[in-house]
Amino acid sequence: MRRYLPPLFAALRQSAREGYSLTSLRGDLAAGITVGIIAIPLAMALAIAVGVAPQHGLYTVLVAAPLIALCGGSRFNISGPTAAFVVILLPITQQFGVGGLLLCTLMAGVILITMGLARLGRLIQFIPYPVTLGFTAGIGIVIATLQIKDLLGLQLSHPPQNYVEQLQLLAEAVPTAHVGDALVAGACLAVLLIWPRFVPKVPGHLVALAVGALLGLLLEALNLPVATLGERFSYVMDGVSHPGIPPLLPSFAWPWQLPGPDGQPLGLSFELIRQLLAPAFAIAMLGAIESLLCAVVADGMAGTRHDPNAELLGQGLGNLVAPLFGGITATAAIARSAANVRAGASSPIAAIIHAGVVLLAMLLLAPLFSYLPMAALAALLVMVAWNMSEARHVVHTLRIAPRNDVLVLLTCLLLTVLFDMVLAVGVGLLLAAGLFIKRMSDLTDTAPLPQHFHEALRELPEGVLAYAIRGPLFFGAAEKALSVLRRFNPEVKVVIVEMSAVPMLDMTALAALENLLHDYGRQGVGLVLAGTTPRVRLKLRRAGVHRESGKLAYVQSLEQARAKALQWLEGDAPQEKKERIQAM
Repeated sequence: MRRYLPPLFAALRQSAREGYSLTSLRGDLAAGITVGIIAIPLAMALAIAVGVAPQHGLYTVLVAAPLIALCGGSRFNISGPTAAFVVILLPITQQFGVGGLLLCTLMAGVILITMGLARLGRLIQFIPYPVTLGFTAGIGIVIATLQIKDLLGLQLSHPPQNYVEQLQLLAEAVPTAHVGDALVAGACLAVLLIWPRFVPKVPGHLVALAVGALLGLLLEALNLPVATLGERFSYVMDGVSHPGIPPLLPSFAWPWQLPGPDGQPLGLSFELIRQLLAPAFAIAMLGAIESLLCAVVADGMAGTRHDPNAELLGQGLGNLVAPLFGGITATAAIARSAANVRAGASSPIAAIIHAGVVLLAMLLLAPLFSYLPMAALAALLVMVAWNMSEARHVVHTLRIAPRNDVLVLLTCLLLTVLFDMVLAVGVGLLLAAGLFIKRMSDLTDTAPLPQHFHEALRELPEGVLAYAIRGPLFFGAAEKALSVLRRFNPEVKVVIVEMSAVPMLDMTALAALENLLHDYGRQGVGLVLAGTTPRVRLKLRRAGVHRESGKLAYVQSLEQARAKALQWLEGDAPQEKKERIQAM
């Protein structure tokens, strides 16, 4: 039984087998510090985006990231809060509070562990590229739209219920815009766009946040107020309220003991679990897709291979434990993992070091975080949304892809924006599958064989017809392909079907073939199947479609099919006709 379970510590063991030296440690140390610096503002900004206090994003990095790195199957994945989950997690927070969000994350962790134990790590191979590109582009659009409020310092009359209403509320709130917030946002976006072109080794978002904070202080001095993280969030210590985030380690608490939407402890009930089951499954599926995609990207950059089942197991353990310490949903982040590889990482130790950097920053620099403008954090998320949307790939795909793939991409994008990602992925997969079935059925056809096709078909008696079936016989194509074999005049007594180009058939095809044989039996017509593959013959025999003299025969070639047809005709024909048949 043990060999069927994905191993824990797969990535760590792989690194150890290849040898871990002082040079490897220096690479991991440099990569961990680099990625840790990148992760600090992102973790806080993404936590705010999903409707919880910024420290919950930092707690996610502290707990989930090292646990996933140790137990997972990718050497380079850096896990933590990611932008892809904003569209799923924000509605959960609004409906069930922070307690519901953490409980849902815990449930998703259990689902991910189950997927890992069930060896579903190759799941990513069955997600069509247009589906993935469509919903990620849609998520990027939604995230960017969510940031307009803080970019301009708008005051919305009430929380929007859908994307269309959100656009309406934003348009109505334009008169409430604050010049200070807009200036900070503009300056930060300019730095984020320009800085990486000239100083790529220094993370541009850190410079942007520093510029935003300094500009915010200057604007405050000029009586142009700027909303800051300290004004929006606070914590209570020893009965005293403090702005910003607490400079403390996370403490253990069951998610259902935390506040629900009304501010009271959430509580635990079967009905609550039932309501959270669907979003938990959506979180698990998206987490699996994004983490495995991230591992593939990292492997491509580093020339390594990951264990997909162990990665799912690690992601599940991380999301199971992190909510117990205030952490929100975690998954592998492609941008941070890519930065990890480029910075010289060689093992999961880099991800552990990156969590240590976040810990030190939270304990030592928490008071300074209070001065970060909300507009600066919103600008950072706008750039994350832009990079996530992969606009260039979307435009390129729309230009070169087949129309069916374009339809799938646009459907997933629009459904993600207007409704939600779960519906988009479900409809996208169904649409892609339906279009694939249509394309495959178009490849399957049945056509009469002309006499010049093969020597054995020349001068066949009038009572013999020859056909060829090309392509798979499955539920989308079987009835259409076999219906051709019913179109002949009453004088035909034997039908030869060449099937060497039929790689498979399913139960629908077997049922259609049995109906065809039944009709042939009533009409006194025999069927000769030529060139069937061993796999197809085995399926036919298991289904009870056996040889029967004068009714059904299996032969290897068209020569044998001709001989069998003449033999059957000779047995049924009167004496004069037998002599003509023997002369052929």
